[in-house]
Amino acid sequence: MASIVCELETNQAMHTVGAAAKAVGVSAKAVRIWEAKGLLPPATRTDAGYRLFSDDDIAILRFILRARTLGLTLPEIKDILDLHRQGTAPCEQVTVLLDQHIRDIDRAVAELQALRASLAAALKAARSDRRRGRTATVCRIIESTDDTAGRAAARKS
Repeated sequence: MASIVCELETNQAMHTVGAAAKAVGVSAKAVRIWEAKGLLPPATRTDAGYRLFSDDDIAILRFILRARTLGLTLPEIKDILDLHRQGTAPCEQVTVLLDQHIRDIDRAVAELQALRASLAAALKAARSDRRRGRTATVCRIIESTDDTAGRAAARKS
């Protein structure tokens, strides 16, 4: 299938949803979802109802994909694009969002490190108990684990 289906009166190339998705490296479903959530302006439609996307739309799709790889959510990306469309430079908001994401990652890493330490201590105690011939009701690894691991696991569920 050719990626260029037609040209508008402005001589701007127009692409089907599949061709636009392929150009960016995402699924056609992702493009439809992003359009439905307002990240893209509503697509031009052919008489048969097929969506057509311009080169500008493809540039926005690439921006969305790059923002997603940085961990930004679709609502965050929409806010950034809305600011841009209103003529405001969104870089300050992007900086704030990325700072928050870094703090969230740091917090998650710390929680995972604490969970790992609890698991390693429980495993060491269980191996020691097994060498001493101690038995457990079900499994000493879980029965002897302190509350730190339980709290961390409870936060994840």
